[in-house]
Amino acid sequence: MRLGQLARLIQINHVLARHRLDEFIQTLHFFRPLRFLSLLSPYRWRTSEDSPRGERLRLALQDLGPIFVKFGQILSTRRDLIPPDIADELAKLQDKVAPFPAEQALALIKEAFGEELSTTFSEVQTTPLASASIAQVHAAELVTGEQVIIKLVRPGIEKVIRRDIELLYTLAGLAHRYWSEGKRLRPLEIVAEMEKNLIDELDMLREAASASQLQRNFRDSDLLIIPKVYWPLTKPSLLVQQRVYGVPISDIETLKAKGINLEQLASMGVEIFFTQVFKHSFFHADMHPGNIMVDISDPQHPRYIAIDFGIMGTLAPDDQRYLAENFLAFFNHDYRRVAELHIQSGWVPAETRIDEFEAAIRSVCEPIFARPLKEISFGQLLLRLFQTARRFNMEVQPQLVLLQKTLLNIEGLGRQLYPDLDLWQTAKPILEQWMHERLGWQAAWRSLKQEAPLWAETLPTLPRLIHDLVHSTQQARLHQHQDAQDLQKLRVEIKDAGYRMATAVTGASFIIGAAVIKGLDGYGPTMLAGFPVTSWVLGLTGGLLLYFSIGRRVD
Repeated sequence: MRLGQLARLIQINHVLARHRLDEFIQTLHFFRPLRFLSLLSPYRWRTSEDSPRGERLRLALQDLGPIFVKFGQILSTRRDLIPPDIADELAKLQDKVAPFPAEQALALIKEAFGEELSTTFSEVQTTPLASASIAQVHAAELVTGEQVIIKLVRPGIEKVIRRDIELLYTLAGLAHRYWSEGKRLRPLEIVAEMEKNLIDELDMLREAASASQLQRNFRDSDLLIIPKVYWPLTKPSLLVQQRVYGVPISDIETLKAKGINLEQLASMGVEIFFTQVFKHSFFHADMHPGNIMVDISDPQHPRYIAIDFGIMGTLAPDDQRYLAENFLAFFNHDYRRVAELHIQSGWVPAETRIDEFEAAIRSVCEPIFARPLKEISFGQLLLRLFQTARRFNMEVQPQLVLLQKTLLNIEGLGRQLYPDLDLWQTAKPILEQWMHERLGWQAAWRSLKQEAPLWAETLPTLPRLIHDLVHSTQQARLHQHQDAQDLQKLRVEIKDAGYRMATAVTGASFIIGAAVIKGLDGYGPTMLAGFPVTSWVLGLTGGLLLYFSIGRRVD
């Protein structure tokens, strides 16, 4: 860990101490060695604990930067996991982060356009409509009279994000190396996914493109309204978008007073989510209450309004199909199919016993069915699933982290709107229809229509392609035949070389034997011309063998 990163850890500890969050410092393992610093902090003696703990935690997260604010936003929707007083305070992080000065905002807008604001805007309100961790929003009016919002990236925020991401990479690397769960939980990949999403949020052109895509996806739907993007006015650090009006999704009392059917609204929210994920494979991944409003112009037919498209999620076709099949298997209580899908997708090791994995999933999921949403905690369900996954060495899928986070946000919204909503019965028909479209005759016909232009282009050249293919096949066979001949010749050469080597060794042995017999000097068998007869026989035989071994060649 570098000196700068250690300094950042000390700074985090200092901020927590300044807001008198000693109880949080003591529960975080990597801050425990630095706890003594909180005792030395002057804030311990100057700051009282009269402020509520939720407020102190919210202010600390704001001071620590965007990554910590994002974490607080996620926690704010999980009222089943955290106390109400903390949830109420963390909800303010959704759009009430301390703004940067109006003069600075106006200067940034002027710099982006390179001209006086009056040439484009008849009015720009200095008080921000909303202020979040990464950007700030100001209301404005174009010279044409249209009401718009201007979304500005906070100055210097990229440097802050990269600093904290670098620290997270270091901590994740240590976890991957030294923590027993590091390989399965894949902390480095999760930090990389977080980095990509945060850096994407800094690009207003990317956010504008996401808004346009989402608007196109719901063009023929009455479920969701997406504000129009003013492309000629949008810059990399500045987004100009249509201003929309609605009731915040968290303002339940106003929705009730206006006669909105909350059960219908909750069902619509589930339908929007599953439509985005499975039909479009492009979903709003930051659906906290600060980013969702309700159009109540027609109380009998309310519509959702989505804003802030900085974080969008996508799914690969394989992940999309596996997830859909998993959901349907869950809905149908087919836990063996769930186990098989996890193994087929590679999420658990291939050697996992299906029957054991099936039994473990059943023990977790069976108790939750046939119960209303208010009696089901997805937080507790996920916790138990993660505990089960640990037993079977199931690896975390970083590409699904955004989806899991969004599902938790959806549940949080559903609890506020209509706690009796049966999530399963609402989602099941949507998934069944999607599976039918993907696997039925409609999918085959759609594939035919998509491939038809390519076929029309390829068909005239088909005879030539067939001729080239046949010619290539013939050439390959000739080469194969030639290669086979060469291989056979090589085999014969190797075999012949073996024979020659054996013959040479035998001939040499005979000659050596003849020499040894000659060395007996008359003590051997019958003599011929001064040499033993046996020596003559062995020598001649050995010479002939050597001759044939040297002279033998492959034809």
